[in-house]
Amino acid sequence: MTTATTAAPTAKRTTGTTARTRLTALGRAELTLLARNRTAIFVALLMPAAMIMAMRSAFEKVDLKDTGLTVAGAVLMGGIGTVLVQAVYMNLVAAYVARREELVLKRLRTGEVTDGEILAGTALPAGALALTQSVVILVAGTAFFGLGAPERPELLVAGLLLGVVLLTVLAAVTSVVTRTVQTAQLTTLPLFLVSMMGSGLFVPLEIFPDRLATFCELLPLTGVMTLIRAGWLGGPGGSELLGAALTGLVWTAVGVFAVQRWFRWDPRR
Repeated sequence: MTTATTAAPTAKRTTGTTARTRLTALGRAELTLLARNRTAIFVALLMPAAMIMAMRSAFEKVDLKDTGLTVAGAVLMGGIGTVLVQAVYMNLVAAYVARREELVLKRLRTGEVTDGEILAGTALPAGALALTQSVVILVAGTAFFGLGAPERPELLVAGLLLGVVLLTVLAAVTSVVTRTVQTAQLTTLPLFLVSMMGSGLFVPLEIFPDRLATFCELLPLTGVMTLIRAGWLGGPGGSELLGAALTGLVWTAVGVFAVQRWFRWDPRR
């Protein structure tokens, strides 16, 4: 008499990565590359400080009594805006273009990483750098310039996070029309100049004529700066803050649509 023995089925083990581990790995790799790029570090760290020093002397000759801002408040608000544009937007345009032309983006798409994770992982170090510098400016403004602690921290945090997300999306969009890392210095200038003059970075909208100020309120970064200013220094409330948030969210949604439709993963030959 023979007895048949059957082996118990073994559970199939699946090994895979999670979105968190993939983003962490991408962010760590991008941080290493960013640390090796001395030009990017110089622009991200020193240019905002240089802009603050240059604009402070200019603001001492401007009448700000109708804007609700002091010279220190206007300058440091501009410093936060410059940090967001320089550290996030301008750095990321160059990063996306460099990774595209080096076939890094194309290779990443062959693995488990999703398209959104690739773009977000690349942006993590730049976003963290911008938020860290913004905190330094806030601490300096509170400790040395007499601006006081943020009046509405939740608005300040919301504005900073919205700014990082929006400028990340706009950087991906700008990379579509940027052929090389060198030309990124040119393709990023329009948004930088428009934001600096018309989004409340260094020129308060209150000094503009009403029609021009209304138009400037629709620019991509104006809503972000309105939230940051209201969160730190106080100011508008209710419908104005809602409009600022909606402006930023609409620009973000439009940018996401443009990225999904036109973002280039292959090199431009």
